[in-house]
Amino acid sequence: MASEEASLRALESLMTEFFHDCTTNERKREIEELLNNFAQQIGAWRFCLYFLSSTRNDYVMMYSLTVFENLINKMWLGVPSQDKMEIRSCLPKLLLAHHKTLPYFIRNKLCKVIVDIGRQDWPMFYHDFFTNILQLIQSPVTTPLGLIMLKTTSEELACPREDLSVARKEELRKLLLDQVQTVLGLLTGDLLSNLLQSPSSAKLLNQPIPILDVESEYICSLALECLAHLFSWIPLSASITPSLLTTIFHFARFGCDIRARKMASVNGSSQNCVSGQERGRLGVLAMSCINELMSKNCVPMEFEEYLLRMFQQTFYLLQKITKDNNAHTVKSRLEELDESYIEKFTDFLRLFVSVHLRRIESYSQFPVVEFLTLLFKYTFHQPTHEGYFSCLDIWTLFLDYLTSKIKSRLGDKEAVLNRYEDALVLLLTEVLNRIQFRYNQAQLEELDDETLDDDQQTEWQRYLRQSLEVVAKVMELLPTHAFSTLFPVLQDNLEVYLGLQQFIVTSGSGHRLNITAENDCRRLHCSLRDLSSLLQAVGRLAEYFIGDVFAARFNDALTVVERLVKVTLYGSQIKLYNIETAVPSVLKPDLIDVHAQSLAALQAYSHWLAQYCSEVHRQNTQQFVTLISTTMDAITPLISTKVQDKLLLSACHLLVSLATTVRPVFLISIPAVQKVFNRITDASALRLVDKAQVLVCRALSNILLLPWPNLPENEQQWPVRSINHASLISALSRDYRNLKPSAVAPQRKMPLDDTKLIIHQTLSVLEDIVENISGESTKSRQICYQSLQESVQVSLALFPAFIHQSDVTDEMLSFFLTLFRGLRVQMGVPFTEQIIQTFLNMFTREQLAESILHEGSTGCRVVEKFLKILQVVVQEPGQVFKPFLPSIIALCMEQVYPIIAERPSPDVKAELFELLFRTLHHNWRYFFKSTVLASVQRGIAEEQMENEPQFSAIMQAFGQSFLQPDIHLFKQNLFYLETLNTKQKLYHKKIFRTAMLFQFVNVLLQVLVHKSHDLLQEEIGIAIYNMASVDFDGFFAAFLPEFLTSCDGVDANQKSVLGRNFKMDRDLPSFTQNVHRLVNDLRYYRLCNDSLPPGTVKL
Repeated sequence: MASEEASLRALESLMTEFFHDCTTNERKREIEELLNNFAQQIGAWRFCLYFLSSTRNDYVMMYSLTVFENLINKMWLGVPSQDKMEIRSCLPKLLLAHHKTLPYFIRNKLCKVIVDIGRQDWPMFYHDFFTNILQLIQSPVTTPLGLIMLKTTSEELACPREDLSVARKEELRKLLLDQVQTVLGLLTGDLLSNLLQSPSSAKLLNQPIPILDVESEYICSLALECLAHLFSWIPLSASITPSLLTTIFHFARFGCDIRARKMASVNGSSQNCVSGQERGRLGVLAMSCINELMSKNCVPMEFEEYLLRMFQQTFYLLQKITKDNNAHTVKSRLEELDESYIEKFTDFLRLFVSVHLRRIESYSQFPVVEFLTLLFKYTFHQPTHEGYFSCLDIWTLFLDYLTSKIKSRLGDKEAVLNRYEDALVLLLTEVLNRIQFRYNQAQLEELDDETLDDDQQTEWQRYLRQSLEVVAKVMELLPTHAFSTLFPVLQDNLEVYLGLQQFIVTSGSGHRLNITAENDCRRLHCSLRDLSSLLQAVGRLAEYFIGDVFAARFNDALTVVERLVKVTLYGSQIKLYNIETAVPSVLKPDLIDVHAQSLAALQAYSHWLAQYCSEVHRQNTQQFVTLISTTMDAITPLISTKVQDKLLLSACHLLVSLATTVRPVFLISIPAVQKVFNRITDASALRLVDKAQVLVCRALSNILLLPWPNLPENEQQWPVRSINHASLISALSRDYRNLKPSAVAPQRKMPLDDTKLIIHQTLSVLEDIVENISGESTKSRQICYQSLQESVQVSLALFPAFIHQSDVTDEMLSFFLTLFRGLRVQMGVPFTEQIIQTFLNMFTREQLAESILHEGSTGCRVVEKFLKILQVVVQEPGQVFKPFLPSIIALCMEQVYPIIAERPSPDVKAELFELLFRTLHHNWRYFFKSTVLASVQRGIAEEQMENEPQFSAIMQAFGQSFLQPDIHLFKQNLFYLETLNTKQKLYHKKIFRTAMLFQFVNVLLQVLVHKSHDLLQEEIGIAIYNMASVDFDGFFAAFLPEFLTSCDGVDANQKSVLGRNFKMDRDLPSFTQNVHRLVNDLRYYRLCNDSLPPGTVKL
C-alpha cells in the first residue's frame, strides 16, 4: 500500500506543478510524457482505482478517469476477463459511494466511463448495466444520478462513434430500442407527471403552475434533457402518446408564467424555492423536446387526437404569452420572458406552420384565423429585431403555403381568400407601418445602415428587404387590396417631396432649401426616408402588373409609372442632388437616395413598358412616346461627372433597361439620346467613372444592335444602324487603336501606366458590349464584330508585347475569352486559328512557370483564362479546330500539369481538369474510333483505340488528383469521371476495364478508410459501385481478396471476417452499405490492434 500511497502523493505534486503558472512549457512536456508512459503500463488502472478513492485533487481524479477511458475504448480487448470483472464492479460502487460529494464534471466523467464499459460489454458480460440505471432512477435518493447515466447512455450508445464494428452498433441500437417504452413510461409517467402533483390525463392546462422545490426542479430538468436526446433518435410514431405530449406542454408553461416567477422571487427568502430563472429554464428544456418532435413530421398512432392536443396546447401557450391586461402590454410581457424561451417558442411556431398547418387547417374545429390573430400579436410585439425577422419568416411560410394551395385548387380560390382576407390586409398594413419612420421611428433608428453582413447588406437593408418580401407575397394573393393600401401612402410622401420646390431659394453660390427649423428638418428627414422605402416597395410589386394580368391592371400600373416619371424628371430638373440644405450630412444623402430610388423603381417597370410597347407598336400612341421621352429627359442631365455615383449609376441602369428590355424604335431619334451619344463620343468630354462608362456604352451599343420587337427583318434599318455602330466603336477605341506593340518598349513615347490605363478603359467597355450581345441574333453579332474587327486585331498584335505584364495579359485574355464565347463564328476560322496559335506559341513552359509560380494570383488568373479559352475551342462541334487537339493536350499534360501537379495550392487545377474533361467529352472519337459495322458484328462496340498514351496520361492525372487533400477538386473530378461514364461508358472501355478500373476503386476505398474526404462519402460510394458493376465477378473474386490481403494492421482472421461480411449484393443501396461497413470495420480492427499490449495472444 505504501507504494500506492507514495505514487498518489507524487502524482498530486506533479499535477499541481503541471497546472502552476510558473511551470515552463518544456517541463510541462516532460510531465505529460511521464503521465502518458504511466498510463500505458499494464495494470496502471489498479493505481488509478486507489487514486480515485483516496484523493480529493480534481486534476488527479480527471487523470485517473482518462486512464480508464483509454483502457476501455482502446485496450479492452487485451484486458484479462478477471480484471474486467473487477473494474465493472468497482467503478459503479465508487460512483454510488461518492456521487453526492464529487464535483459535477468528475461525476459526469465517471458516468461516461461506466457507460463506455456498457458499450463494450452489455448485455453479454455486463448484463445488469441497464437494469442498474433504471433502478437508480426509481430510487428517490439516486434519481438524479440515474438520469445522468441514462442521458449519457443515449448519447454514447444510440449513435456511437466509429470505434465499434457495424454489427455491434446495430446490436446496441436494437437493445436500446427494446428499452424505449419502459424508459418513456418511467420518465413521463412516474417522474414528471408525479412532480406536477395530479393525475396526468385529467390535468388541464389552465391550472396554476405548481411551485417546485429545488430538488424537484433539478430532477425535472434532467428528465427533460433525457427526453430531448431520446426524441432525436427513437422512432417516434409508436412511442409518443397524447398524455406524454400533455405532460411536456405543462412544463412548456413554465417559460411563459411571469406571475409564478414574481411569486418565486417574492418567496425567494425560503431556501427551498426555485428562482424565476430556473423555472424559465424548465420551459426552455420542454420547448426543446417539443421542437424535436415537431421537426420530425411524425405521424403517431392516435393521429387526430395527437394533432388536436398539439393544436390546443399551442393555442393555449400563444394566448398566455400574448395576453393583454392593464398591468402588462404584450411587449413588456415578452421582454420579461427568457430570451432563449422566446427563441425556442418562435422555432416551434415556425415548425408548426411549415410542417403541420396543412393537416390542421383541414379540420373545421381548428380556429386557424384566431391562431393567426395571436401570431400577429406575437410578431408585432417582439422585443428584438432578430425575433421580428424570425416571425416574418413564419408569415412568409404561411403565405407560400396559401399561394401553393390556391394554385393546386383554383376552384376554391375565392373561398380560401375570403377566409384569410382580413388577416392578410392587417398583416400588410402593419408591415408597411413598420418600415415607416412616421409610425416606427424609435425602432428604425436603432438599425445599423453602415456595416455589411455576409450577404453584403446592412441591417436596415435586410429589414426592408424582408418586409417587402412579405408585402410582395400579399400582393400576389390580393393584388387590388395591396395596391389600394400602398399607393395612397406613397402619394402622401410624394406630395411632401414634390412640394419642396416652393422652399428653394437662389443664394450666392447656387440653390438652397429654405427649411431650417430643427423640427421641420427632422420631419422632412423622416418623410424622405419613408418615401425611399415606399418607392422600393412599389418597384418590388412591378412583376404583378405584367403577363396575363397586363390588361386587367393596366390603369393602376399606368398611374404608378406616370407618377414615377414625373418624380424623376422633377428631381433632375430642380437638381435636388446639388442643393444646399440646413443639415447637409442628413438631408443631402436623403434627397440623393429618393432620386436614385425613383429611377430604380421606374427601372423595375421596364418589363411592363416593354409589354406596353409591344401592345402599341403599330399605332405608337403619343402617351407611350411621351413616357419614354420624358424618362430620357430625366436621365440625361444625370449622366455627368458632377453627379454623385449612386445617382449616376441608377440613371445608367435605367438607360440600359430602356435600350435592352423596352427597345422602342424611336429611342435613337429622341434628342436626349442624341445628346448622350455626343457626350460619350466626344474625345474632349470628361470620362465617367468606369462602371457608369461601361453601362452607358452598353446602352448605346444595344440601341443600335438589338432587333426591334415585332418588326420584320426588312424594317430593322440594319445598314444605317451598322454605320452608326461602327462610328460609336471607332470613337470609343480611338486611343487604343493607335497603340503600337512598341508601347511597352524602353524607348516608348507614352508612360507605361498611361498605356495600361487606355487598355483597361477600352477593353472593359468592349468586353461588356460583346458579352451583352452574345446571346442575340446572328445579324446583331455580325454588325458587332464588323465594328470591333480592327480593335481585335490590335489586341492580338499587342498581346506578345505585354506577355510579361500579367495585369494587362489578364484583361486581354478576358476580352478574348468573351470574344470566343460570343463571336467565334463571326471571327471566322482563319483568324481564330491565328489567335489560338499565337497563344500556344506565347505560353511556353517557361512563361507558364513564371505566371504560375512567380506572379501570384494575377499570374494564375492569366493561365486560368487561357485554359478557359481552350475549353471553348475543344467544345466546338465539327472538324474546324480538331487539328489543335494534339497541341492542346500536349500543352496540358507536358507543360501545365507538371508545374501544378505537386503544388498544394488549388490554383489552375480546377480549370486544367475541366479542360481535360471537355477535351474527352466533346472529342471522344479522337480516342475511340467506333464504327457502326463493328458494333453490329461484335454485338457490343469494342472500338479501336487511338492516341492511347495521351488518354492514359489524362486518366493518370485524374487518379493522382484523388490523392490530394483539396476536397473541391476531388468532388469536381469524381463528377467528371461519372459524367464520362454516363455519357460515353468510360468504365466499360477495354483500356479502362483492364488497366485502370481497380486502381481507381482501390484509391477511392483508401480515401474512405483514411477519412480524408468524409463529406463526399456518399458520392465516393456510388462511384465505387458504378466502377465495380462493370465487372462484379472480377470485383468479388479477385479485387476484394487482393485488397484485403494488402491491408496492413489487421490479422488473417480479421481479414476473412471482413471478406465474409461483404455480401455479394449487386444493387446500389446494399452494395454501398457493404462498402461503408467494410471501411468502418477495417478502421475498428486497426484501432483495436494498435491498442493491444505487446505480445498479446489474439484468439
